[in-house]
Amino acid sequence: MSLDANQCYAWQVGSCPVYTPEHPQMAERHAALRFTHPLPYGAIVHDGGVQFVVFSRSATAMRVLLYNKTSDLEPAEIIDFNPDLNRWGDIWSLFVPGVGPGKLYHFQADGPHEPKRGQRFDPQARLIDPYAKALAGRFLSAEGGIVRPPKCVVVDEKFDWQGDRHLRRPISETIIYEMHVRGFTRARSSEATHPGTYLGVIEKIPYLQSLGVTAVELMPVHEFPIYDCIGQKLQRPNYWGYDPIAFFSPHRGYAAGREPGCQVREFKEMVRALHQAGIEVILDVVFNHTAEGNELGPTFGFKGLENRVYYMMDNGGEYYRNYSGCGNTLNGNHPIVREMIFHCLRHWVHNYHVDGFRFDLASILSRDRNGELRPNPPVVEAIGEDPLLADTKIIAEAWDAAGAYQVGSFANLRWAEWNGRYRDDMRRFWRGDPHMIGPLATRLAGSSDLYQAGGRRPYHSINFITSHDGFPLNDLVTYNEKHNEENEEGNCDGDNNNFSYNCGVEGPTRRKGIVKIRQQQIKNMLASLLLSQGVPMILSGDECRRTQRGNNNAYCQDNAISWFDWRRVEKNREVWRFVEALIAFRRAEPTVRQSNFLDGHPVRPGGLPDASWCNADGEPVDWTADERSLTCLLGAMPQNGVLESPNHHVLIMFHAGADPQRFTIPPIARALAWRQFIDTAAAAPADIYPDLDGPAPPTDGLLELAGRSLVCYVAPDEL
Repeated sequence: MSLDANQCYAWQVGSCPVYTPEHPQMAERHAALRFTHPLPYGAIVHDGGVQFVVFSRSATAMRVLLYNKTSDLEPAEIIDFNPDLNRWGDIWSLFVPGVGPGKLYHFQADGPHEPKRGQRFDPQARLIDPYAKALAGRFLSAEGGIVRPPKCVVVDEKFDWQGDRHLRRPISETIIYEMHVRGFTRARSSEATHPGTYLGVIEKIPYLQSLGVTAVELMPVHEFPIYDCIGQKLQRPNYWGYDPIAFFSPHRGYAAGREPGCQVREFKEMVRALHQAGIEVILDVVFNHTAEGNELGPTFGFKGLENRVYYMMDNGGEYYRNYSGCGNTLNGNHPIVREMIFHCLRHWVHNYHVDGFRFDLASILSRDRNGELRPNPPVVEAIGEDPLLADTKIIAEAWDAAGAYQVGSFANLRWAEWNGRYRDDMRRFWRGDPHMIGPLATRLAGSSDLYQAGGRRPYHSINFITSHDGFPLNDLVTYNEKHNEENEEGNCDGDNNNFSYNCGVEGPTRRKGIVKIRQQQIKNMLASLLLSQGVPMILSGDECRRTQRGNNNAYCQDNAISWFDWRRVEKNREVWRFVEALIAFRRAEPTVRQSNFLDGHPVRPGGLPDASWCNADGEPVDWTADERSLTCLLGAMPQNGVLESPNHHVLIMFHAGADPQRFTIPPIARALAWRQFIDTAAAAPADIYPDLDGPAPPTDGLLELAGRSLVCYVAPDEL
């Protein structure tokens, strides 16, 4: 019989500690062990059994440990890989008949233990499969300091997708809603049948539909520790999930069921239901570090299989380079790790129908194996060029924890970026900082200073004012300082540069004047965000003034500080209605989501320029002046480039000063049939007119804007 790497039947020989003469059925099974396929990696179900495949270059021996229950401290079976017959190159592969979906397992590897040279093999360590499709249970304590991590689960990928496919919505038409799976429905006020779970998200899809967002960006859903590595409940829970242990596995803590692997089915059910509602799913992925920590951390996965490959090492391998701020840094530009990242992204796209990814601390992917930032790094280029990812949205958080900041210059045309400059400039303008009208105009127009020179478009800018990292919008106008005492780090954690403004009182107040200004400021920033060129991202709960009580780093707050309080939806219905109307307007009007940068030229012969900028007097702007007011006139853009499908001209007046300011409608716009759309200083329902039927401006073209307010008019484009 001819043998090759894809179809090789070699009988397993050698010792196995559980196969003894007293267990003849075990011996018979031992004789049936065979090598069939060296790839793909992981635990693959086929031919009446499971193929276990794992990479290790330096291991001298490999074992798979099989368990019956998640609570088992010891395996029911231990099966040795034969290094002569079950190893091809650096790939260890063994077929085990008679096991199938639901089986629990670990790997265990022998090899050199030379920490000063970066070798950390431990023959007693139980190891998570880097390609595990699901985990079950938690870290278990045991005598002798042996780490017993959650067990890997053999998974059958079969699922009835009911014809589901990726939605393929253009990114320029996308409105992102950043949310936490658990926090979205964990509070009792959610009244969810399955609170804090993937199924709980399904229950709240009608809410997302009514709000109008087109995509949810889920904070990390790949596996991270619920309990620490000695089995104790974490005093400060890893609520956010930025501490991965298994990149291919949906987080078991968000499953409603308790059977091993049920999170795989429930996650798919959530994606399918969101797609049926027209909502895309973007995952926040953390390919920059793992939960194994630095040289003092435990060994339960990558360290015990090939430490020097999976991590960036320092001082000859004795220490870990730490560009993540979390103890170690994944070696993303090593070919083996790069391959794993590709396989992982494809796995989520193909097996889970995920529509895109946001890469946490993505600048780490620009670092070579020595930690140096490189232009056009292999892993970043390959992700952008990968054919299976061609329909997905690829978004970078274009900085890291070691000083790299690549906003505007991260990668090629496939990559969009979280625009940190947008966040800071918008906050500073509405806070009333000096000399901010130029930055305001630049951010409103799509940040051409960052993206145009490289051939990119406005939609490469993911615009946001708040995110999970920092104050929510309510707190941005309520606190000047962070209040992170409940994190038990002496209030030393979290960013000190929030560009926030409490409007005169630190924390909650009943003073009517301050309450009113805070409400206006929230509306000002939401309107600015949703009327800007680029792609808006809204933080979950900002639409109903969710608060974290001044905590700007709630990574460890798995409680009411972080959870979505559904009572606030009704309590703050005025803001919710405001956001709903803004989103509906943005989805209907290509004028505020153009694919090309504004250049001041007419959209068509005889028409208005695509953008005009004026001061409060309706005259050309002196960009060097220290002003707090700006007028923006956007010429109507045809729908899908078709002139026979006109939309609206948009006139926006921004005033960040504390005192009222008189504005004059620019002469070029006075003949148009303007109707008020927004006035953030007006009492509801006159703060926004969803049907674009608000009052016309004064016939003399003079308006007085209240302090810290925004007014927007729209006029139909008459062809």
